[in-house]
Amino acid sequence: MSDDQSHKRVNDILLGPLERPALKWLSANVPSWMTPDVLTLIGVFGSVLIFASYVLTNIDAGFLWLASLGFVINWFGDSLDGTVARYRKIERPKYGFFVDHTVDAFSQVLIFCGIGLTPYLSFNSAILALVGYLLMSIFVYVNTYVTGVFKISYGRLGPTEVRAIAVLLNLGFFFFVIPSIELPWGMVPISDLLAYGIAVLLFSIFTISTIRRARELAKFDKASVQNQI
Repeated sequence: MSDDQSHKRVNDILLGPLERPALKWLSANVPSWMTPDVLTLIGVFGSVLIFASYVLTNIDAGFLWLASLGFVINWFGDSLDGTVARYRKIERPKYGFFVDHTVDAFSQVLIFCGIGLTPYLSFNSAILALVGYLLMSIFVYVNTYVTGVFKISYGRLGPTEVRAIAVLLNLGFFFFVIPSIELPWGMVPISDLLAYGIAVLLFSIFTISTIRRARELAKFDKASVQNQI
């Protein structure tokens, strides 16, 4: 395994030109009591708020606004904890990497399960999308282990864009009636078809990326063995 401190971070996202200056300013101006650990907990609070708000949409659609606020809070904590650690020069590479991404997995489960418990998306389609998202997360972590490159954006989309898309979907759920399409097995809401499409896309990216990386590593290992002979 490559040293955690040598990992090259790749996060080439669409919202990067807006996000990077914002995080830089925030890291320099947040109060001193907002340590990386506190910010991680703030991010978790955001994901819990999202889950609770989504469940409460069964009572009132207005809770979609609270869910969107939860995404903002989650972004604030999750995106800023590492940035603050680097700004204050208090990085703990192994601890930070471990805690950040185990907490991310917990948050992802909460968020996807929460939206699957709303009136707007079936639980099955939400869980299928969650599986795809977790597969991509696993690929990122394993790829970091074998290459030393921590790449969290694909097709210029990363966690920040996913949150922005979720907020836009919340607005759509609030202001519009979700149409359904009649398929051979019955009426299916457009939102479910979108979730299934996202799942298929994530599965495809995972499969293609895994096969491509495996071939590259096989050639690398073969060349290394030949050089040792």
